[in-house]
This record gives sequence, C-alpha cells and structure tokens, in this order.
Amino acid sequence: MPQAYSDDLRRKLLEAHEAGEGSLSELAGEFRVSVGWAQKISAARKRSGGMERPPGAKRGRRSRVTAEAVEYLAARVLSQPDRTLEKLREDLERDQKIVIGVTQLWNVLKGMGLRFKKSRSTPLSRTRPASGNNVNSGGSRPAISSPRGWYS
Repeated sequence: MPQAYSDDLRRKLLEAHEAGEGSLSELAGEFRVSVGWAQKISAARKRSGGMERPPGAKRGRRSRVTAEAVEYLAARVLSQPDRTLEKLREDLERDQKIVIGVTQLWNVLKGMGLRFKKSRSTPLSRTRPASGNNVNSGGSRPAISSPRGWYS
C-alpha cells in the first residue's frame, strides 16, 4: 500500500499556492503530485484551517465490552477457571447487560492474555487406550494363505 505524503510536502505546496507562486495544477506538476491531491488538500485547508493531515479515525464499530466488563470477566474466570465460554457469555448478559457472541467473548478473553491450554504440570491419565494402531487381533503371526515358496 502506498505511503501518505508527508505533512512537510503538504505545507510547502499550500504555502506556495497561498504565496501566489502558481495555480494548483502548475504546483502539482512542480511538486510531482497529482492535481487531484493538490485540490483535495486545498479544500481540506479551507474546511479545517490546518495544513497538516487530519488524524485517521478508528475504523469499525466500537466494542460493547467496556473496561468494567473486562474486569468482571477477569474476576469471574479467576473465581471459576473451568467455566465454559457459553456460561461466561450468559453471566455477562445477566450481570452486565452486555449481549455478545461466544466468538467475540473468546477474542476478548484472548486479548486479556488468558490461556486455555491444559496445564502440563498435571499428572498423566492412568487409563490406557483399549487398543493401539499396531495391535494384531487373534494370533501372534499374520495369516498367510499359502506357505512361502509353495507353488502349485
């Protein structure tokens, strides 16, 4: 993605235009920018009065999850670490009056830095699987239809 022109370039072009050094189209050629961009920043200067680029706005909608709700979730997870996402979502809706989906709740908890992996410090399960992949059923040798070296 191309970079935005610097505020210094904007200022120089607008100051040259105000000083009467040429029209916007002439100055655009001199400063090696498009005529449309020169017209755009000139119109923005008339609207706002400033020569600098206006700060960009945050895109997308604002999250319904407030800082208070984040604190509530942190306390809830700390008090009951094995609570499911669906139960946490229901608690948030009931107590904080915030309706969000499970996916958004997951993203909020992930943003809080919470981990959801099992602890490696817990002992391994004592139960073994019923059968493995390399287990033969029946005898100790695989069944062969005819002995090796036997030709009929």
